[in-house]
Amino acid sequence: MKSNGRVALITGAGSGIGEGIAWELAQKGAIVIINDINKEKGEKVAEDIRKAGFIASYRIADITNGTQIKDMVSSIVKEYKKIDILVNNTGIVKDNLILNMPEEDFDFVLEVNLKGAWLVSKNVLNYMKNESYGRIINISSRSWLGQKGQSNYSSSKGGIISLTRALAIEFAKYNITVNAVAPGLIDTPLIKKLRKDVQERLIAAQPTPIIGKPQDVANAVSFLSTKESRYITGQVIHVDGGKSLGANNI
Repeated sequence: MKSNGRVALITGAGSGIGEGIAWELAQKGAIVIINDINKEKGEKVAEDIRKAGFIASYRIADITNGTQIKDMVSSIVKEYKKIDILVNNTGIVKDNLILNMPEEDFDFVLEVNLKGAWLVSKNVLNYMKNESYGRIINISSRSWLGQKGQSNYSSSKGGIISLTRALAIEFAKYNITVNAVAPGLIDTPLIKKLRKDVQERLIAAQPTPIIGKPQDVANAVSFLSTKESRYITGQVIHVDGGKSLGANNI
């Protein structure tokens, strides 16, 4: 399953899961556009992909800023004539129990994780509609099912699922599919910052006693970005070692 010549925009692709997705799509033949608020990281990912012989470029834009998003999307379409694949990957966490959580932390997480995906999708869908083709993959999280200390994050990722379903219904007639991938415990810089005993506790709480890799998520995204997935829309694929089946919630 290839994505030869498809133009793919991946937000938050300067590290972790987003970087893994960018590499996977590039290796499958897509032209990848790296978006990340961190210019140094984003440019490095794009440069590394180009050095490996694939096609990649970097675009900086704050996904909570509608004007910046509009300008970024317009510049991509001007250069490449289209956007075939959108991966809404950007996400932040500001965990705390609700009684200790500042209101601004709730607002900020919702603005980045949910409104950001809405803004980017809104701008990209105009072009996909005109082309009568598109694949949108939203990165949610197993935490959309609820997680202690994550009333903001869980709400944002649950919103991503609802957004996915709503857009799938609105755009199915235009040959545009919209799906979500919900990762569980993935070996990213964020997880690496946790104490080893905390990591071990998290791994032990899921049916599959291993930690996932960004590649595991990228594989699911890669399939959903191809023409072979044309009859799948509005769905959620959990890439979480079975945690979503009802293992102990820590």
